[in-house]
Amino acid sequence: MKSQNTQYDAIVIGSGIGGLSVASILAKSGKSVLVLERHYMIGGYTHAFQRKGFSWDVGLHYVGDVHIPGTMINKVFRYITNEQLQWKALDAHYDRAVFGNEEFAFIQGREPLKKSLKAYFPDPESHASIDAYFQLLEKASRAGMSFFIGKILPPFLSSTIGHFLRKNVLRYSDKTTLETLRSITNNEKLIGILTAQYGDYGLPPNTSSFFMHAMLANHYMEGAGYPIGGASNLAKTIVPVIEEHGGTVRINAEVKEVIIKNNTAIGVELINGEKIYATNIISDAGIYNSFSKLLPTKTQKEHQLKDKLKNLEPSAAHVGLYLGLKGSTKELHLPACNYWIFPAEYNHELNQKRYKNFDSELPVTYLSFPSAKDPEWQKNHPEKSLAEAVIIIPYAWFTEWEKTSWKKRGADYEQLKQRLADQMLEVIYRVKPEIKGKIEYMEVSTPLTTKQFSNHQHGEIYGAAFTPKRFRQPFLTPRTPVKNFYLTGQDASATGITGSTMGGVLCATVILKKNVFSLIERSIK
Repeated sequence: MKSQNTQYDAIVIGSGIGGLSVASILAKSGKSVLVLERHYMIGGYTHAFQRKGFSWDVGLHYVGDVHIPGTMINKVFRYITNEQLQWKALDAHYDRAVFGNEEFAFIQGREPLKKSLKAYFPDPESHASIDAYFQLLEKASRAGMSFFIGKILPPFLSSTIGHFLRKNVLRYSDKTTLETLRSITNNEKLIGILTAQYGDYGLPPNTSSFFMHAMLANHYMEGAGYPIGGASNLAKTIVPVIEEHGGTVRINAEVKEVIIKNNTAIGVELINGEKIYATNIISDAGIYNSFSKLLPTKTQKEHQLKDKLKNLEPSAAHVGLYLGLKGSTKELHLPACNYWIFPAEYNHELNQKRYKNFDSELPVTYLSFPSAKDPEWQKNHPEKSLAEAVIIIPYAWFTEWEKTSWKKRGADYEQLKQRLADQMLEVIYRVKPEIKGKIEYMEVSTPLTTKQFSNHQHGEIYGAAFTPKRFRQPFLTPRTPVKNFYLTGQDASATGITGSTMGGVLCATVILKKNVFSLIERSIK
């Protein structure tokens, strides 16, 4: 292990899955790596928190394709964990969309899902629309390959052929999800069901890019998996790999600023004044923090970074409800799937507009049961179960408490949290009445909680919002205008755990100057 005054090959700022994945790959490639985490826990949105014998995930609820041997995301996780992380497949009906009293189940498999949709909408016109929809998903998927290749090109190639690699995607990304779907059907109920998973990228169909919707829909087409042992096992299995290869992971080590010399990143300064130097500096802190907080003001002005950020907007904020339940998963009839629960109205935009000042029916509630997904939880906690609910909510509704401290925000704030919890419980009891009277512990998080732990300005969970405009920004790549300063995670790639992890792979590819995907393919049989 190198001392703190020694030059590293790479310093990674932040220990989210984007930071841990690039750190593991670089360490396994023989690079000396230091990961710096500002908090006392490793893992970012993949960490878990414990209360009174219960433990909940904060950001990982399910991951598409990862449970299937041979898929790239499965191989990537096997590589960065040295085969130590195992996944359990969710139920075949992994997502269930509930509109009022009607329920539609998303079943794994392209053809089974298509067949299920056609059975639900038996008229010939809907069948033609469903076929057209699946064709669009396949075309968008093929176009996406060149889009992500463009993210790892050297600057001189990016400026010449990058546009041609991106243009195939732009025909799908320039239109909103709603625009695209209305071009193939006028059936609002069908559109409502096809977009029922929009909470996975945080934007309703009228503002999200169709390309983002297509990536998400394709990602879950063959179902989803959950890490055995819970989300915190990601960090528990990746950190040892980093350390076994000579790397170091530090907690309570907040970076104040990246040290720049002649437009080259050469190190970092911590808030305690400590300076650490490295050949490469990698930020997993998100595009906003990376460009507007971590870099010196002079560098920001030189590259007009704040002007670039004006072309982006933060993604969704959320409120989380964490329930500790008395009773086993079997006793409470808790499935290994997720629920997306809506009002009876299939128009997501209308549902969002109606929800103002917490005074109407929640537009969407996500509900899942981690204890049903994880076989280890059931073995170790036979008489306890877990439930988590999430709602999307504007950050602006919480700004009056911005200057208060965590757990010391006052009676009004606590009353608001209870009000939101009551609204979510009312929705939960609609689909799972067995839970009523079984709650042993309950806790609510708000966008301010997310901001406290993620350091994201608006408590956003998906980085920069996936609007059509986002995909027009060529600077969202691992490379930045500052030499040897790189981005990893969602903003360098795509949303969620998979997007963040692939952001790490893309970043490692750029730094190592070799095809890391091929390296992983050769290493994992």
